Amino acid sequence: MAKPIAYSVKAYATNGAASPLALASINRREPQANDVRIQILYCGVCHSDLHFARNEWGFTQYPAVPGHEIIGRVTAVGSSVRKFRKGDLVGVGCLVDSCQTCPDCQAGLEQYCRDMTMTYGSPDKHLGGFTFGGYAQGIVVREEFVLRVPANLNPAATAPLLCAGITTYSPLRRWKVCRGQTVGVVGLGGLGHMGVKFAHAFGAHVVLFTTSPGKAADAKRLGASEVVVSSDAAQMATQTGRFDFILNTVSVPLDLNTYVGLLKRDGNLVAVGAPGTPMQISAMPMIMRRRSFSGSLIGGLPETQEMLDFCGQHAITADVETIRMDQINEAYERMLRSDVKYRFVIDLASLA
Repeated sequence: MAKPIAYSVKAYATNGAASPLALASINRREPQANDVRIQILYCGVCHSDLHFARNEWGFTQYPAVPGHEIIGRVTAVGSSVRKFRKGDLVGVGCLVDSCQTCPDCQAGLEQYCRDMTMTYGSPDKHLGGFTFGGYAQGIVVREEFVLRVPANLNPAATAPLLCAGITTYSPLRRWKVCRGQTVGVVGLGGLGHMGVKFAHAFGAHVVLFTTSPGKAADAKRLGASEVVVSSDAAQMATQTGRFDFILNTVSVPLDLNTYVGLLKRDGNLVAVGAPGTPMQISAMPMIMRRRSFSGSLIGGLPETQEMLDFCGQHAITADVETIRMDQINEAYERMLRSDVKYRFVIDLASLA
């Protein structure tokens, strides 16, 4: 089959693990029958973008264009598109395609499809090479992977919902967090601050675990009722056996057994942060109180739309700092120092 005609857009790309991101030109396909063409307005900056740009996972192909927290405006649709029209405000998250036929896709869990196409870094089945992400003026995506954005939400502050938002919303929903429960959130970064907001919105009593005492006031502003300094053994000892659910959002190694000990019978500790080194967990504390340890990866398309609608109903967005595209390399360094509250978002008008 012939490749679709392509058009070029400006983007920020890197040509190597040690190279900064810089202005480049990339190709996008012209919309096919089921495609939506989007002018990108804002793109959130995820820590995964930095890992990918610097090949810290070992599979990056260059040139590389990160970005999977995309908010934009529809500029054209294919002949078979029915859900969107020109002018709609839409979002695109971590996925732009999947097989659509496997049990995972049929269950609305496209993030677990073995043939999923990620927004950046996956083989591009249309143009060849690898997919390019949202650090660009525009993108073309299959209709099924485009999401409708509630009109009452700030577009820039909505962008991180497409990754940080759904990454924390999905496990809270999956384990039915609700009023009357005590929920812990480990870490107050890009993921953690969304976990606090969602758990609070679901009616839970929220406790933040942090190594930084200075974050207490901000955590309470975001919806936490209590803050526990996790490096203080005495404070941690008072929390034993009181939690229905704990969401671990950090990507550094933790003593998981300490957090397992904080769970009630049938409590669950869920990891959404991914440390680079294995961590040990003891079986006996799990067995004796029927506790569990689980992982969770973003969310499928139906759940992501549900999350956006929930945010529209409850006026929930991320706390963001908007930057120009040419500030991205500085933003990466600041992100490594945790010098952001709580997510950078690129204003793509700065690429014009």
